[in-house]
Amino acid sequence: MVRKRGEHGVILLTAAFFIVFAVLACNFYRISYEGTSLPAFNSEHTITIEAGNCQGTIYDRNMRPIVNGDMQNIAVAVPSALDRETAAGYALDRVSFLEDFDRGEPFVFECSERTIEGDGLTVFSVPVRYSEHQKARHIIGYLSEGRGADGIEYAYDSVLRAELPQNSVTYSTDGFGNVLIGDGKKIFRSESYKSGVVLTLDRDIQQICEECGKGIETGAIVCADIKTGDILAMASFPDYDPSEMEKAMNDSRCPLIDRALYSYSVGSVFKLVTAASALEQGFGGNMYSCSGSIDIGGKQFNCHKLDGHGLQDMSEAMKNSCNTYFIDLAQSLDIEEFRRKATYLGFGRENYLCAGITGSGGVLPTCEELTVPAELANFAFGQGKLSATPLQITQLTCAIAGGGRMPVLRLIKGLTADGSAVSGEKAPQISEVMSSEYAEALRKMMVLAVRENDNSKARTKKISVGAKTSTAQTGRYNKKGDELCHAWITGFFPARKPKYAVTVLIENGGYGNDAAAPVFRRIAERIADLENEK
Repeated sequence: MVRKRGEHGVILLTAAFFIVFAVLACNFYRISYEGTSLPAFNSEHTITIEAGNCQGTIYDRNMRPIVNGDMQNIAVAVPSALDRETAAGYALDRVSFLEDFDRGEPFVFECSERTIEGDGLTVFSVPVRYSEHQKARHIIGYLSEGRGADGIEYAYDSVLRAELPQNSVTYSTDGFGNVLIGDGKKIFRSESYKSGVVLTLDRDIQQICEECGKGIETGAIVCADIKTGDILAMASFPDYDPSEMEKAMNDSRCPLIDRALYSYSVGSVFKLVTAASALEQGFGGNMYSCSGSIDIGGKQFNCHKLDGHGLQDMSEAMKNSCNTYFIDLAQSLDIEEFRRKATYLGFGRENYLCAGITGSGGVLPTCEELTVPAELANFAFGQGKLSATPLQITQLTCAIAGGGRMPVLRLIKGLTADGSAVSGEKAPQISEVMSSEYAEALRKMMVLAVRENDNSKARTKKISVGAKTSTAQTGRYNKKGDELCHAWITGFFPARKPKYAVTVLIENGGYGNDAAAPVFRRIAERIADLENEK
């Protein structure tokens, strides 16, 4: 069958139309490049490659970065415009570089130099999320698949991962997506990572507490500003490496637990609460002769000094940490008022710092439980059912050293858009929990407990301090049959005009004076040195 010439023309025209359409369709593809994903084309004949995924920064109180503090060099490479071997010499991982290079498509790699540059090579300075010597890991938390999974990373995930402009380089391409080097490139250097969250932490004090606590197998250290309640340092031991999460999860010491937020048996530190209630109820002048033991409801309670301390007033009993004095004292107190005072001083109440970071309320026995003589006796010197966190004990110390004014502990200072100014900062929340007269009496007792105790390991020549130690019984025993005791100390300095409150807890650490007091002393000395450097 013979076709007419017109029919041949229609067929050819139709075929040409489809060919042109196919070519045009190829040019409407667009891709952005991130990590090692493949590029695609956009309708404007360009390709944009992003270098690094910048997230917001977490700062200390002085706007110093706690994350994003170190920088690394990330380069965007266009293989068609580079000499393979020369460019490979800049790569930190040569093998991976060559594999990516041989694919022939633009890619991103970590390079050794910042100053190298060319038509086919663009280098960006990108923050490293976590440094090798990362501070405050339990507070900062960690990321999982790019999202905040714990700590501040979790609490402020939406702020730190906000849709922010990233480092990028844009090239023109031909209709098939090939980079046109001769047309130049458009570079965008982002500073979006400077926005973020500002904490109350002081990076220097956090480092001091972490270094002074290196010998602690399991435990915690808290340092707070007495006037404002700002948490200046909060360290938990053992530490962990966020890049080795599986190792941390399998560690029998449970390093992922932030022990500053967990409650423990308290021990003799609670004698400060007993003394505070006694002062308010008019028993501040109580005298008692310690014989080494006391009988309460047919049950014998021993003092740590088995031959007794003899006749003492409250200040002397606090210095000696005499159990029987405070057990006897508690028998005279109104139970409801006694327990209420403990509540006012923060016991039995949670410390909310931010979403996902809340200190346990611990255990505060009920008034009904305290009507049992043995329970009241244990309560008087911080034993029995009572438990509290290092945060709560620090708050108690702030109240005493702050003249009866107890601040709400806080960790978040505010947000920042540019790494220089803070927005959303709130005034400290302060409660009057005791009279300045009684707070001063307790402050002096804590000072005397160190200054007039020749055996005190909290004493230092560099700075005057006030402190109270605890050796808290747990009711658990080791294989030798010795009872495991938590070692505590809480204190403040300088003694005359207190500025810092510090609490040290060492799980199963033994005697507070032997284990916790030396750590407290080193912290006080180093913070004093820090103050002198200013």
